[in-house]
Amino acid sequence: MRVSVTTPVNRRSRRARVFAGTALGATLVLAASGCSGNETLGLHSKPAVKLAITPVNGTGDVPPDGPIVVKVADGKFQNVTVSTTKGVKVEGQANHAGTQWQSRWALEPATSYQVMVTGLGQDGKTQTLTSNFTTLKAKKTIEASVVAPNAGEKVGVGMPVILHFDKAVANRDQVEKNLEVRSTVPVEGAWHWLDDQSLVFRTKQYWPVNTKVRVVGHLAGALAAKNAYGAKNIDLNFRIGDSHITVASSTSHSQVIKKNGKIIRRMPLSMGRGGIRKYTTTNGLHLTMDKEYLTVMDSSTTGCGPGCSDYYREDVYWTVRISDSGEYEHSAPWSVGSQGSENVSHGCINLSPSDAIWFWNFSYRGDIVKVTGTDRELEPANGWGFWQESWKDWLKYSALKRPVTTTALDGASVLTAAPGDTLSVPSTPGTSQTPATTPSPSPTHS
Repeated sequence: MRVSVTTPVNRRSRRARVFAGTALGATLVLAASGCSGNETLGLHSKPAVKLAITPVNGTGDVPPDGPIVVKVADGKFQNVTVSTTKGVKVEGQANHAGTQWQSRWALEPATSYQVMVTGLGQDGKTQTLTSNFTTLKAKKTIEASVVAPNAGEKVGVGMPVILHFDKAVANRDQVEKNLEVRSTVPVEGAWHWLDDQSLVFRTKQYWPVNTKVRVVGHLAGALAAKNAYGAKNIDLNFRIGDSHITVASSTSHSQVIKKNGKIIRRMPLSMGRGGIRKYTTTNGLHLTMDKEYLTVMDSSTTGCGPGCSDYYREDVYWTVRISDSGEYEHSAPWSVGSQGSENVSHGCINLSPSDAIWFWNFSYRGDIVKVTGTDRELEPANGWGFWQESWKDWLKYSALKRPVTTTALDGASVLTAAPGDTLSVPSTPGTSQTPATTPSPSPTHS
């Protein structure tokens, strides 16, 4: 029987009433056949199957973050069908013992559901039990949007998945439990909270080339904060392109570009001249974030306006952004004479026009640009500096404190359980993190 699973969230007194009696007992609706006439002869007949469904038939205002649970005793499941009255199927999973089935994800608010279960008893007879119930209407909602990547985008091997929530998320663990990442190649990764409105997924190692990825957020109905439920689901598809890794050295004044592990181009360059901290190119693992044909770079955004000795305002072409502190790889015809021998920029990586055009056309968003040789380290919260954190540190800011392995692209994720166990995942209190998302400033460096 193919089913998928939903994890429960924090218990509340209201749900305790609605979901009371999940164990088989007198408080549940049971389906069973009567006693055999053989008992009057002192003979023992095999028992009939007993079935139970939570929520019970006719229940209204069911909290959408609570699971649907189906149990069987003295027999086994033959079939479990769960859907909305509009025909949308609900994913779930049975435990190894085949004694319990549980929905995997949060339920849609203000939606009617129908459950039908058929079981086969030890007596060889089948029984069927149904339940129809309705979830409550959410008075408060929290909506998630995808910051990056774009739907259908081909991206680099370092590409993160970045989500933004329109209100603060208090129950971070409940949000994480309702997110899944699927891919054509299994990959280990983890979710990481930058603050209470920003959530990022990063893989432990770079994505395998040519991998297709799907991110499914079952967030409608997830209890994201007190009395506030997720407003809508997320379904994002993108794909990984070739491996593009650039290593740029401030000491050799050059960069080497590899495609799928093979060097395909070398370029002379000029990096930040230093002297002032903001004019030192940041060291470490950058990701290409955006590219533009024309970017206006203006030092007044950092306090050096007209009249300042270092003031500049330049139209800069073929720009590829690598941080939020104004760093780009770009065309710099004015510094061609220094490229390959001297660092003269305000922090950007200066290239010749021909090299800049080639790099611009070559780059995906999410490509790796490793800068070496400077004494100013890239901060993890500066742009997409997520690869600057070790895997151990990255996991610290997962609410569940654990990695996940991507599941099959066209299948549902599966949780396992020991015989007789339910498939619920224990809640882990959310944690806070001091670094906050850095807003994208106006371009400053050239």
